[in-house]
Amino acid sequence: MSVNNLEIENQNGLAIENNVEIEKEQNKFLETTLGKVVNTGLEIGIRALLPDFIENEVIEIKDNLFNYGIKDGLKKTVDDAISLGKNALGIFNKDFENVTQMRDAVKIGGIVDGVSDLIDIGINKVGQSGKISSNILDMIKIGKDALLDSVSNGIEENFLNQIDEIKNLENNVEEWKEAFENKNIEEMDKAYEKIKDSSAGIAPLKQIIQETSLVENLHNLIKNNGNNFDLTEQQLQLAGQLS
Repeated sequence: MSVNNLEIENQNGLAIENNVEIEKEQNKFLETTLGKVVNTGLEIGIRALLPDFIENEVIEIKDNLFNYGIKDGLKKTVDDAISLGKNALGIFNKDFENVTQMRDAVKIGGIVDGVSDLIDIGINKVGQSGKISSNILDMIKIGKDALLDSVSNGIEENFLNQIDEIKNLENNVEEWKEAFENKNIEEMDKAYEKIKDSSAGIAPLKQIIQETSLVENLHNLIKNNGNNFDLTEQQLQLAGQLS
């Protein structure tokens, strides 16, 4: 039985991941990823607004702004953007099927507007704390659009990178499948290592989870079978069910 046939047989079987769990993992992924993007975007934006400041000063200003108002509200801002975006795209009670849907949802859901509100909160709170001078805060207020542009560009770049990384992963999976069909264990090993490397940091999408899990199960099954490709129908089915 080929890998592709095994995938088809498992489309409606035990290999289907729990939609609720995948949705939770996707939300968690977006919260973490967008949190990093916002953090980096703020630093880039502040550095552009304050070109005469040294690196450590820029990072300190960014950290204070981020920690005094943005950090605490970011999770809710991302979650609200996901929810609003899904409704606008007609993705009701479902997980995202691809990265493009993720990108469109958070953009339509108003992630940049939400970050804008958080920056305002951060400016007010850090101003009250006295951690940043009023002159610098005034410059940040005036240049807030530049900060938001930096964040928006970072979000777009991140999703474009995800699309490229997923294509790379899919190519590695296809390499493994070809080696599997040719019963070439050496090429399988090479492709398997590339799959492990390229899957790190990839958005948790159902199809990717299923395909990479199936590859992992079959690969380990063959390796544990002394590199013997003569697998029983039951072993193949079990590998698919565990993915």
